[in-house]
Amino acid sequence: MSNALVPSFGRRRPEPAPSPAGPVMRQAAEAAAPAAPAARPGPGAGAPLAELRALCLARIDPATVATMAPDRLAAEVERLLAEVATEQRMQLNAREQRQLALDLVDDMLGLGPLEPLLEDEAITDIMVNGHDKVFVEQRGKVVLSGIRFRDNQHLANIAQRIAAAVGRRIDESSPMVDARLADGSRVNIVFPPLAIDGPAVSIRKFARRVIDFDKLVEYGALTRPMARALQVAARCRLNVVISGGTGSGKTTMLNALSRMIDPGERVVTVEDAAELQLQQPHVVRLETRPPSLEGRGEVTQRDLVRNALRMRPDRIILGECRGPEAFDMLQAMNTGHDGSMSTVHANTSRDALIRIENMVMMGSFGLPTKAIRTQIAGAVDLILQVERQRDGSRRLVQVTELVGLEGDVFTLNDIFQLEHEGEDQDGRLRVRWKVSRARPAFMPRLAYFGQERAWAAALEEAER
Repeated sequence: MSNALVPSFGRRRPEPAPSPAGPVMRQAAEAAAPAAPAARPGPGAGAPLAELRALCLARIDPATVATMAPDRLAAEVERLLAEVATEQRMQLNAREQRQLALDLVDDMLGLGPLEPLLEDEAITDIMVNGHDKVFVEQRGKVVLSGIRFRDNQHLANIAQRIAAAVGRRIDESSPMVDARLADGSRVNIVFPPLAIDGPAVSIRKFARRVIDFDKLVEYGALTRPMARALQVAARCRLNVVISGGTGSGKTTMLNALSRMIDPGERVVTVEDAAELQLQQPHVVRLETRPPSLEGRGEVTQRDLVRNALRMRPDRIILGECRGPEAFDMLQAMNTGHDGSMSTVHANTSRDALIRIENMVMMGSFGLPTKAIRTQIAGAVDLILQVERQRDGSRRLVQVTELVGLEGDVFTLNDIFQLEHEGEDQDGRLRVRWKVSRARPAFMPRLAYFGQERAWAAALEEAER
């Protein structure tokens, strides 16, 4: 594919329309032609169709493609397919002709066979394990899709196009890359020889719809009283850590919680790959930068968190805490930036605190364990533990208050704790949340903001 082409990742597939005869791109060298698209399930897949693709690609001029709108390109490609099929005396019905035209346009301007998966809002993750195994996560379940690439070279071409769009390189000498599509979706690519069975591509799709607490209640992720309690916590500027495994819904919960931030506050977000969808008017979004091909120019999350402290923020939101930046985040929470939030990978609320401690120690600050735990106890107010469960649903399983330290041990109070009560006939888990009425240590903060009655009412309703 020519470098003159401008990728249009995440766009909607054009619907080809009948087009009058026009200038068709005819004099390109075969070497400049893009990789052929994968054979998708349906009529026409086979050797004659592959031959038709090759003949059509040989007549396409990449320089002309770069100047055409997607809709017009699709119409021209469909007309060219009909012309070539007639010349070669190949049978091609209207549906096959339209599908092949869409495949070719996707290959030239988008992500080839992955385009329909990117458009499907029910799909949250796309996992490519070599050219012939494309898995998707749909409604919390991972299933094998019917999508295939033509071969590993075809998959490699698409992966290299993704990397090139963000100024990165992916090949045997640089076999791993993180990138982001134009629609915000996160991409990780691993090339051979590290990936043994061919290029591996993992795409975490960016949610187009903003999910708030009302939606989470509707999905069964938490109850209405729990949502009210969390709204109170956000309004009272409690420092919150959201913990969970990969794909458990941490970012979704953080987005929902952030909607409770007062519009008058100045919020600075720090992320590896921008995923947060804050609705407030006064938001500064910062994103890390990987090193260049020469190994220079890297900007880490720690660099950004330290810089954020100089930007006069009311709150700092760290999209995901995964390294020494945990120390700077604790410093921010302890130095007047109340209401700050972050996510971490951990299996329980207590594990989340241990993980934060370990991340601080990764920075080799030379602090004793007691000092680190004292910093954590003074900084964190609430831990929200989210989990993807065996029925595919994502739920808030623990809302835990960090009360303080007893000696060297964290004292925790599980305000809400998920309990399982079996499953229904459809295999969906039946659950309830146990409520603790112990007086929280942050009650003075609730009183300061005039929210102690709202908090008590939420817990009383949750007990019914």
